[in-house]
Amino acid sequence: MGVVATVDPAAVLSWGLPGLRDLPWRHTRDPWAVLVSEVMLQQTQVPRVVPKWQAFMQAYPTTAACAAAPLGDVLRLWQGLGYPRRARNLHAAAMAIETRGGFPRTVDELRQLPGIGAYTARAVLAFAFELDAAVVDTNIARVYARVAGRRLTPSEVQRAADAALPTGDAWAWNQCLMDLGARLCRPVTPSCDECPLTGSCAWRGRGDDPARGSAGVSRTQAPFDGSDRQARGRLMKALGTGAIAGADAAAIMHRSADAADVLVDSLVADGLVVRDGTTLRLP
Repeated sequence: MGVVATVDPAAVLSWGLPGLRDLPWRHTRDPWAVLVSEVMLQQTQVPRVVPKWQAFMQAYPTTAACAAAPLGDVLRLWQGLGYPRRARNLHAAAMAIETRGGFPRTVDELRQLPGIGAYTARAVLAFAFELDAAVVDTNIARVYARVAGRRLTPSEVQRAADAALPTGDAWAWNQCLMDLGARLCRPVTPSCDECPLTGSCAWRGRGDDPARGSAGVSRTQAPFDGSDRQARGRLMKALGTGAIAGADAAAIMHRSADAADVLVDSLVADGLVVRDGTTLRLP
């Protein structure tokens, strides 16, 4: 089933360009800086990312600087962003980029880097190299589903994005469409009357929201309080100040000894924690 939807580039660009959100990574075309921002923005809100991105870029302004740093130092700087596998993958990507002698410039080659998926690869192409690549983050996926008036599969939403992409304007187009989803086409209480696509949108805020369950649109996460994510985060934060006795992990994570062992084993398997005999430390 094809996507029957019209996303007018002229309408979106004329709405978005005059009022683009002033985000620090939008002032650079450095692929490393762009990659760091995109990895940090995965599952983390913009206000939390801005100071962390600035601190990270000051500490590791190049792939060479990040690749040369111990993973433990990168993980310490990452504290507060959650999902430390992202920091591990970013560190590994920096090493891979250094090994190959520079950033790749195709989706397929970028996806060979650790932790880089289809979205991030296209984001680097569009935002760093200004190449014609249509990105689909959760905000953009929500726009396309609502305009189409139905849930979209991954291939449908990407085809819709590819079809709408104005040649030569990938940077501006993708940024404006992201802002449209973040500012007007919000998950709840969307501002349909202010939207430049209201005339072509099949949904217009009426009836069941087709974005729910559509490909690429974020789903509600399980509560953080009391979760294993919170428990692992407590341990990573403690390890950021130095090594600890393995026997203390359960108390730090607020878990039973058996549950703590399982969580520690998972962190060790992910390369985020090192077990030295009875001691735990960052890599």
